[in-house]
Amino acid sequence: MTTLFDPDHTPARQVPSMVPIILDGQASGDRESPLLEGLNPQQREAVLYRGPALLIIAGAGSGKTSVLTRRIASLLESREAWPSQILAITFTNKAAAEMRERVRAILGQGADGMWISTFHSSCVRILRREAESAGLSATFSIYDSADSKVTLKRIIKALDADTLGFTPGNASAKISKLKNELADADSYARNANMSDPQEVMFVEIFRQYTHRLRAANALDFDDLIGETVYLFRAFPKVAALYRRRFRHILVDEYQDTNHAQYSLVRELTRPVEADLAEEMEATGVHVRNLRDATGGIPGASLTVVGDSDQSIYAFRGADTRNISEFERDFPGTRVILLEQNYRSTQNILSAANAVIVHNFDRKDKKLWSAGGDGEKIVGYTAYSGHDEAQFVSDEIEVLHRAGMAYRDMAVFYRTNAQTRALEEILVRSAVPYRVVGGTKFYERAEIKDALAYLISVANPNDELALRRILNTPKRGIGPATETALAGFAEANQISFRQAMRDSASLGLGPKVTGAILKLATLLDEAALRLVPDNPAGTANVSELLTFLLDGSGLLTLLRNSRDPQDEARAENIEELVAQTKDFNKENPDSGLVDFLTQVSLVAAADDLDDASGTVSLMTLHTAKGLEYEAVFLTGVEEGLLPHQMSANEPGGPAEERRLFYVGITRARQRLYLSLAMTRAQFGDINVAMPSRYLQEIPADLIDWKQSPGMANSRGGTQPRALNARRDGFGGGFAKRGEVQALPPAPKKKTEWASRVPSQVRDNGDLTFEAGDRIRHVDFGDGRVNQVTGDGTKRIAHVQFDTAGAKKLLIKIAPIEKI
Repeated sequence: MTTLFDPDHTPARQVPSMVPIILDGQASGDRESPLLEGLNPQQREAVLYRGPALLIIAGAGSGKTSVLTRRIASLLESREAWPSQILAITFTNKAAAEMRERVRAILGQGADGMWISTFHSSCVRILRREAESAGLSATFSIYDSADSKVTLKRIIKALDADTLGFTPGNASAKISKLKNELADADSYARNANMSDPQEVMFVEIFRQYTHRLRAANALDFDDLIGETVYLFRAFPKVAALYRRRFRHILVDEYQDTNHAQYSLVRELTRPVEADLAEEMEATGVHVRNLRDATGGIPGASLTVVGDSDQSIYAFRGADTRNISEFERDFPGTRVILLEQNYRSTQNILSAANAVIVHNFDRKDKKLWSAGGDGEKIVGYTAYSGHDEAQFVSDEIEVLHRAGMAYRDMAVFYRTNAQTRALEEILVRSAVPYRVVGGTKFYERAEIKDALAYLISVANPNDELALRRILNTPKRGIGPATETALAGFAEANQISFRQAMRDSASLGLGPKVTGAILKLATLLDEAALRLVPDNPAGTANVSELLTFLLDGSGLLTLLRNSRDPQDEARAENIEELVAQTKDFNKENPDSGLVDFLTQVSLVAAADDLDDASGTVSLMTLHTAKGLEYEAVFLTGVEEGLLPHQMSANEPGGPAEERRLFYVGITRARQRLYLSLAMTRAQFGDINVAMPSRYLQEIPADLIDWKQSPGMANSRGGTQPRALNARRDGFGGGFAKRGEVQALPPAPKKKTEWASRVPSQVRDNGDLTFEAGDRIRHVDFGDGRVNQVTGDGTKRIAHVQFDTAGAKKLLIKIAPIEKI
């Protein structure tokens, strides 16, 4: 097991001749490592280059994960570094686990000891180790966004700040943004307009929030990185230990880093001054082989991988300048472009290239594929959002009948509000789908309740966790009693937990007092089970959780409830118990704090089941990092993409263009771009204009289609596809700088304007057999080919005389036998 203080025999200069290494661009060695098999020249260079800083501009689908993994493996295989000298940072736990497994698959147990984790996970490890210097207890709690908002809600209520427009949501967002910029309440106050009552109130909210977190021995997610940066800046000796340890730092998705994350990387890659290195050597920390001619330790080698064209998280504080100005920040940087794409066809890539080139302040690159042009992009101009949804549904069925699995198709949109029409049509068309999102496991109320019991044992000072379980399950302890306990604790300068133990002196009545004391006793008994010298033995996480659930009656109450939802809640808690058992098996030497840390750091997104056999519906932001055989990018209209709220924001339209680019590059083989001429928004029907970004795609890459029916422009004599050739309007979109000629706005009354969204009906026990003739309100007459499914899920497969093949959910379809 490697430790922070590794022995002096660092392998930094031991480079076997059998592995070709590029040192400052020069190759050495005469035999090639298997690690280089299958790599293109740019990927190969990215794996082998050795120098102070390397920037890998990795285009979408260019194999960056493979490059990063092989670079790590190369460092270890060539014995240039111990595993413990490598720190690889990703943005999600899923990405970290994938990278860890890939390296382990190459090197086996030789890879153990590396830190491959998220920014937050790495900072938690550092802060728990250095808790004393950071002014924390090693068992500090980690507040998620919901915990933070509960705390802020109480502060806002106590200050009557809601009268000035403050809500837990807007206060939390502003505090998070400031923390990501490494600002605290005092630094913000120095530059605030203190003659503005709102500013004065916000400073007070910020200060009280900070105070409450410290009093509870807790940090929120934004604190994890900021506190680590402050720790390194305040304690140079502590920083020196980690700079000495991590000699190779690799960061994935660097374009998504914010200022705090950038600052953390800077702190970790700074050199160690000669006097500090001398002091470390004198105190037994071996650094002799790491020191240079000046006597200091050079900064760690830094490798970052990213793509400024895929920077779409400005609303989270991501700063694209971190990657665009990397060469200025780290002199001597080598830049390598990965432009060969292994995901998409050339037509799709050509469209993406044509769009993104309109953004400035970026490294120019041109994605290309060796796999051929592929199918043309399909463009579709619909009359309405429902018409667009029907097109998407029909095309999904065409692809499915041709052999493409539902799980290989996805529908993207800019805003969640766009799903209504899509879901309505997909349900009616019997297309299996799922909206990616929903309540996540650890955000379910019953799971947060169970975890709050564990947190209250691990960290007795966490008032938030104690308040959550005080009357969960119900014990007859109301808000007034909770407030009385909090006031008693504050007046006597004791913790909330101690106030619970002393509740008999509050005169609350025997029933309420007994309930509080019973809970306090349960938590104290649970804490005793964690004491190492406990005669009964130390309880593991699973045993502790079971003890708390039994003692509190939380699980029993849910099991005995007649509410079907409570049954599901009980199953969720049982799943949590099962998870603790798995944790015990996989981490026999880890305890409660380790389990709670793991839970706190689980990535909030990305738990996608691609084997579900359903079409995935998701926002463009959610689509980042995913890929599908066929992608439907809907609502490509002004006001949606780019979104109307981005119009007046600095860099807004450029970020929206990057979002469009990300959506395009998720598609492997087939890409569909659709828009509507009219769209319902806020209860009104508005005329929609095609997105400016569509004009940037060469016309020869897109095969434009239109809605069926007779509502074409100019009385039905010309197609409505917005870049189709029509008399008086020319072909395609206007060239850049020219005035765009637009077709006339659709007339309010057309023959088919409202037919697609027409109606649904409850058909009750209506039955069909193969061969039956039916009439559909929208699609006309047709013949039933087969009926599948049972009960309310019966599906009629119909060949319509004019509308072609359709699937209909019999229960609600507007159909009748003829």
